[in-house]
Amino acid sequence: MAAGAVALASGSLFAVGVPAAPTTAATISIQPSMHTWLASTNVQPPTQAQCVAMFGVPCYRPAQLQAAYNEQPLFAHGITGRGQTIVIVDSFGSPTIRHDLATFDKQFHLPAPPSFRIIQPAGAVPPYNPSTMSGWAGETTLDVEWSHIIAPGASIVLAETPVSETEGTAGFPQIVEAENYVIDHHLGGVISQSFAATEETFPTPQSLLKLRSAYVNAFRHRVTVLAGSGDWGATSPSNAAGTLFYTHRVVDWPASDPLVTGVGGTELQLSAAGQRTAPDRVWNDTYNTTVNQFIEGDNGPNPLATTGGQSAIFSRPPYQNGVRSVVGDRRGVPDISMSAACSGPVLNYLSFGGVTPGWYEVCGTSEAGPLFAGIVALADQVAGHSLGLINPALYFLSAVHAPGLVDVTQGNNTVSFTQNGKSYTVPGFSARPGYDLVSGVGTVNAALFVPELARAAGRG
Repeated sequence: MAAGAVALASGSLFAVGVPAAPTTAATISIQPSMHTWLASTNVQPPTQAQCVAMFGVPCYRPAQLQAAYNEQPLFAHGITGRGQTIVIVDSFGSPTIRHDLATFDKQFHLPAPPSFRIIQPAGAVPPYNPSTMSGWAGETTLDVEWSHIIAPGASIVLAETPVSETEGTAGFPQIVEAENYVIDHHLGGVISQSFAATEETFPTPQSLLKLRSAYVNAFRHRVTVLAGSGDWGATSPSNAAGTLFYTHRVVDWPASDPLVTGVGGTELQLSAAGQRTAPDRVWNDTYNTTVNQFIEGDNGPNPLATTGGQSAIFSRPPYQNGVRSVVGDRRGVPDISMSAACSGPVLNYLSFGGVTPGWYEVCGTSEAGPLFAGIVALADQVAGHSLGLINPALYFLSAVHAPGLVDVTQGNNTVSFTQNGKSYTVPGFSARPGYDLVSGVGTVNAALFVPELARAAGRG
């Protein structure tokens, strides 16, 4: 049977297996999944050596990641995402995104996207307020700039949404409305989401399920939807009074949704030319004192790792039947992984209110998701059409050991932290050969993976 046909023939992807209800809570916490280092310079982006000298870790430029993911053979054949559109969805957006992208592109000799549209289909975004919107502005900038480096020939649509606290769902209804608009109006073939909420923070499973209409719509219209898996390792934020994090394993939605491709995070170790000096490993900076000092303001440990595990809401989808020994009867997440480590951040240019204009080092699965959105746009170009839900193809390619998938076999997402004066460790999952609950099916060699994905997903 064709890989893509597995999901298309199965109505069970719309169903769920709901166990006992998660802890009831009044509201959920929707947040951007990114972390920002201090500004390094206002004029020129730092070199990798300068980042090591200033922060104790390297920082990476677009050309390094393009080389690391072996994109040049694709670019040489005109596979740049031409004719495709990547849709970025973020609350509030950024008031300076056009200027910041232009500055970023000029500095790194990247072409401007053929088209860059900004829309607000769920209502007008309120006037920019640095105290409440700067995090989302940084998120937006990361999403736009780093999806663009992977598919520099693709157009970009930025769908900005207002946030409402009504209904206890903190902006999700507006996001759903915006995504349905994008899908209904055929604005792009791949949607990248870099925000998350812990499954258990929804008041009931049903309150989460009511927010799935855009993913069902995307499935029916063959639009690929991606989401970063989260940045808290085996735990994730809690909204219970006086509690920061869950003390048991949890995962984040929408990455855990069977109709979404969950993108986890890896740590790359690259030379200045973008060549690997060691194999990729699972991103986990929980016990990295240097990273904790800069990002968390203390020596840690703090939960700072790729989120992965088993859904408390969704049962195992058919495309994961081949990895049932790993996921059990639950939906496992992530599905695939890309660069996200704070011990190897990427450079962003930011100039919105509340920050000193300049170059910043940014990390998190908010980086991984847009990177993979660029990969999907390249595959859409090769296929000549959007690929829709690619998860069945990913697991098919993994099962046949496709050369374009690069296995990640090192690292884990165990995290430790102090909460209410008590220390906790939440045991996570370890990377292993084949599929695992921290890196999914692994990462990619784009020159090989893009045509493989186009063929495998294009069969459905």
